[in-house]
Amino acid sequence: MFKCDMCGECCRHIGGIEVYKDLDDGTGVCKYLEGNRCSIYENRPLLCRVDESYEAIFKSIMDKDAYYAQNYAVCAELKKKGS
Repeated sequence: MFKCDMCGECCRHIGGIEVYKDLDDGTGVCKYLEGNRCSIYENRPLLCRVDESYEAIFKSIMDKDAYYAQNYAVCAELKKKGS
């Protein structure tokens, strides 16, 4: 299972990403982000669900370790931007 520390950085950097355009509040931040938490967490889109996205979309193109590594790497980069 992907271990998210709920920093909210992924939700603060969605601007310009086509698949997240309907979630963008116009500033590049998800319109459902409140503090560091998702206000629609239980009903968030599939692409906001790391483990479920893997099973539904990415399983056929990469193994889970590579998928997690890629997600953790992006997470680390976003945290650097947020600092």
